[in-house]
Amino acid sequence: ALLKGDGAVDVDAAHGSVRPDSVAKILLTSGSTSAPKGVPTTHRMMCTNQTMIADALPFVAERPPVLVDWLPWNHVFGGSHNFNLVLANGGTLYIDDGKPVPALVGRTIENLSMVSPTLSFNVPLGFAQLLPALERDAALRARYFGALDMIFYAGASLPEDVWAGLARLARAERGDVPLMTSSWGLTETAPAALIQHEPTDRPGIVGVPMTGLEVKLVPDSAAPERFEVRVRGESVFTGYLNAPDKTAAAFDDEGFFITGDAMRFVTPGAPDRGLRFDGRIAEDFKLTSGTWVRAGELRLEVLGSLGGLAQDVVVAGADRDEIGILIFPNPEALQSGGFRPEKDNGALRDAGLAEAIADRLAARFAAASGSASRVARALVLADPPDMGAGEITAKGNLNPRRVLDLRAALVERLYDDADPATILVKGMP
Repeated sequence: ALLKGDGAVDVDAAHGSVRPDSVAKILLTSGSTSAPKGVPTTHRMMCTNQTMIADALPFVAERPPVLVDWLPWNHVFGGSHNFNLVLANGGTLYIDDGKPVPALVGRTIENLSMVSPTLSFNVPLGFAQLLPALERDAALRARYFGALDMIFYAGASLPEDVWAGLARLARAERGDVPLMTSSWGLTETAPAALIQHEPTDRPGIVGVPMTGLEVKLVPDSAAPERFEVRVRGESVFTGYLNAPDKTAAAFDDEGFFITGDAMRFVTPGAPDRGLRFDGRIAEDFKLTSGTWVRAGELRLEVLGSLGGLAQDVVVAGADRDEIGILIFPNPEALQSGGFRPEKDNGALRDAGLAEAIADRLAARFAAASGSASRVARALVLADPPDMGAGEITAKGNLNPRRVLDLRAALVERLYDDADPATILVKGMP
C-alpha cells in the first residue's frame, strides 16, 4: 500500500508517532544457553549504539562504509549492528548469499571477488574458511584487502593461526594491516557494549566500555581475577517480552543487566588495556573431583595448540574424571598435511593424525598444573556442524551444548579407551 501511494495510509502520522522508546523490532536471543527470549529493541537503543560505534571508530563516518555481508537480519549482529551502521553512515550493503558452511562458503568467496569492502564482518568460522581462498587466489587478495579499513570478528575469539594468516596476507598485499578487532555485546545491549578500538597484536581482546555505558565487574569467588560482566546504559534493554519473571532475574538491585558472560583484564592492574572474553558462565562445568572447568578459555587454548588442524572444538567432561574434546577438523589442512582419515560411524580415524593431535596437545598442556586445564583425550568428528539441527547459531557460531546433546554417542566413544577413534594424550594421567 505504501509503494502504491494508498491515500488511506497516513505516513506522516505514523512517522510522527515514533518516539525514542518506540519498539522498532523484537529480536530473539540465540538460545545457546537457555530458551530464546524476546528482546524489544527501541529506536533509542539502536541510535545510541550507532553513536557509540562512531565515537569509537571515527573512520566509519569519514568514509561511507562498504560491506559484503551474509549475517542474518534476524540476529542483532547482522540486523542491528551492521545494517544500521550502513544506514547511519550512508554506506553500501551488498547482501552475501553465502554462509560459512562447506556448501555455501564458495558463494561468499565469489561475492568478495567482485566487491572491495571497507569493513569485513564475520564470525571466526567464516574467517577460517576465507583464509585458504585468500592464500591461493592473488586476485581475490587484491580485491579483498585493497580498500579494507577493518577486519572485525565477533561471537567468539579468532583462532591465533587465522589472525596471523590474515595479518600476514594483508601486510604482503599492501604493506600494512587494517585494524583487526572485535567487540562484545548481546541482543539485550543493541549490541555493542565493549570495543577494542586501538590496534593490537593478538585476538581475544574485546576492549573497554563504549561511550556512555556503565560496566560492573563482579569477581568470581573461585577465581578472583575473573569477573562476571554487568552493564547499564541507554543502549541496554529494559525487559523481555511478556516475561516478567525472567526480566526480574535479569537485573541486579542497582539496575545492571546480568549478562552471564565472564571477562579477565588483558593486563591485571591495568584496566585501560581492556578486557578479554573468558566464556559464558553457563558453559562452565565441574569434573567429578569438584574442579571447575572454564570451557570458553580452554577452547581457545586448544585451538591455539592444534593450529590449522581444527576449525573448532567442543570441550566435554561434565561430571567425568577428565577433560576431552570433540574436534571439527579443517579439511584443507588435513589434505595438505597428507592425512587420509577413514570414517568410522561419525568419527575419523588416521594414525598419523591421531599422533599429531596427541603430540600438540601434550606439548601445549605439559605445564598445566591441574585437571581443570589438562586435555586428556580427543575425538575427530567426521561430519561438520549441522546448522539445520542447531549446532550452529543464526550468526554462524558453534553451539557447544547442542553439539554435545546431538552427538552424545560420540561423547561416550570419546571416553572409551578401547575405541579406535579415541585419541589419548601422552603424559596425561
